[in-house]
Amino acid sequence: MMVSIFITLLALLGITDSVYLAYEHIIHAIPPCSSGLLVDCGQVLTSKYAIFLGIPLGIWGVTYYALVFAATVVSFFMLRRYSRWITLIATTGGFLFSLYLVFLQVFVIHAICLYCLGSALITTLLFLLSQTEFSLERKQLLVSSSKFLYKNIIKKLFFQIDPEKVHEVMLSSGEILGNCLPARTLAAYAFRQTNSSLTQTIDNITFPTPIGLAAGFDYEAKLMKILPELNFGFETIGTITNHPYEGNKRPRLGRLPLSRSLMVNKGFKNEGVKAIISKMSDRNFTIPIGISVGRTNKAKLKTQKQSIQDIIATFEKLEEAPLTHAYYELNISCPNLIGDITFYPPQNLKELLTAVETMKLSRPIFVKMPIEKSDKVTLKMLEIIAQFSINGVIFGNLQKDRNHPSLNPTEVSQFQTGYFSGKPTWERSNQLISLCYKYYHDKLTIIGCGGVFSPEDAYLKFKHGASLVQLITGMIYEGPQLISDITLTLPVLLKKDGFTHISQAVGSTSR
Repeated sequence: MMVSIFITLLALLGITDSVYLAYEHIIHAIPPCSSGLLVDCGQVLTSKYAIFLGIPLGIWGVTYYALVFAATVVSFFMLRRYSRWITLIATTGGFLFSLYLVFLQVFVIHAICLYCLGSALITTLLFLLSQTEFSLERKQLLVSSSKFLYKNIIKKLFFQIDPEKVHEVMLSSGEILGNCLPARTLAAYAFRQTNSSLTQTIDNITFPTPIGLAAGFDYEAKLMKILPELNFGFETIGTITNHPYEGNKRPRLGRLPLSRSLMVNKGFKNEGVKAIISKMSDRNFTIPIGISVGRTNKAKLKTQKQSIQDIIATFEKLEEAPLTHAYYELNISCPNLIGDITFYPPQNLKELLTAVETMKLSRPIFVKMPIEKSDKVTLKMLEIIAQFSINGVIFGNLQKDRNHPSLNPTEVSQFQTGYFSGKPTWERSNQLISLCYKYYHDKLTIIGCGGVFSPEDAYLKFKHGASLVQLITGMIYEGPQLISDITLTLPVLLKKDGFTHISQAVGSTSR
């Protein structure tokens, strides 16, 4: 409050300065001004640059400072967010324009007006104070602006290009931006924020925010530096396999805009565990990084035993490497793999988890679950999982039902292969989160994944029983600012329901 009051006082001071200069301009007088090195108020105030768009700069100044004053005062009583947005926009524009005017004085006019410098100082203080005092509103403004830009321009351009090509460009661009300090700083300025109501320690891992990037997007480990600046609280690399796999036959990605979905047919495309280790070795991360592990998608793995040995070999290499990742995911539910190997039957699942258990992994492990199984089958799988040192489960993977009512039949008919992410997974994912929470919330951490396109979507996952939420498709449809939008809005939703921390909301509709 005190800073806001100071902003109004500075605005009043600016109004006084501008009114005086405007008056002097109207009566064709030069205000008192000592002369010295570069100081010559008369030369500045009588130059052609003292008028902008036919209006004296003094009058522009009065208008600017009056707007800042009025918007800040209004924010004390009503329309807090929008009034502060006006203040932020005005002070940013004023600061940039004052830099331009100072540049003109020093490098073009070769003379300085002390009254003008005083106004520039006031404008600079207003900019710095508003950026600091209204930091929450600044983030909200930048998120809203980014959302508008993405949905109305960037997304329309991207959706004219092959989706796999766009994916590759996004990965490469993210890697470049992540290695560029100015880019990371700018992204953090726009999107990164902390809120104690969202920070959690789960399975001895501290998550700064509960929103993470799901496995399947960054399978080349390129985004580890840039994601924290977008306010992701964690990321899963992969899915990674023992041997490299170039991916299934094209198409490997497709868009279903009416269904708010993506067709996915990558089949664990990745560079192999050795390549990932070389990228991640001896690196420290600012958010928890997980590695998703699956079986190599090769026809030579013909038996359950061979597939388990392949998975164990991947874990062994990861455990021996100098890595600082925080957790593992065990992906048993990818529907796009070669062969008929499945870990869903109880005995098969038990054999896999027994082999993993004998390794005594040094990090928590979460199992990526299917969503197409019945409640009965899912509960049987959870019963087996709960018998082992598994920390949690992720609900869930892709929608396999091509006739699901959430899918547009015309869009589905474009693709003869692959399965579907996004909104088609939403309902069943939530049902299984609630089911798992009801029976195993005291035993297994639940990570919700599927169909998150808004803060409200994410919040509902938590209320069903998820302690953490992952997404990919929502980010592609809504834009990378979605993560910051979610983390900005969650505290508001928590407060509305009478909660002070995200953990209090977990399972609130499933108890």
